[in-house]
Amino acid sequence: MTTTESQTRILVADDDEDILNLVALTLEREGYAVIRARDGAEAVDVALHAQPDLLVLDVMMPKQDGFAVIRALRGEVSTETTPILLLTASVQEHHRERGLDAGADAFVRKPFSPRELLGEIRRLLDLRRS
Repeated sequence: MTTTESQTRILVADDDEDILNLVALTLEREGYAVIRARDGAEAVDVALHAQPDLLVLDVMMPKQDGFAVIRALRGEVSTETTPILLLTASVQEHHRERGLDAGADAFVRKPFSPRELLGEIRRLLDLRRS
């Protein structure tokens, strides 16, 4: 764990408690501070107030899906450049395209490998820092 990772805050939003806990645990083991949200509306509210360094969003969530969350956050000055990674079980290619068109920076499919998820997160954070 580096000092940078221990200061990096990642918002994870997923309505599946098991997935939310798995992603959070994976990130916390790497030294990231994790903020949790259980639906899209909560994710938008928390992101606007907590100003995380990166978001990991499920595509299909109650109240607002991941696409709506991205559009809402990209429309706010404080979150318009915050890296967003979509995480979904969907195998439909149009979900990937919709997510990237909405403003997502990366896309990882469930079930995910922790190595893949962490690699994408590190890549996005490195891009943001540079």
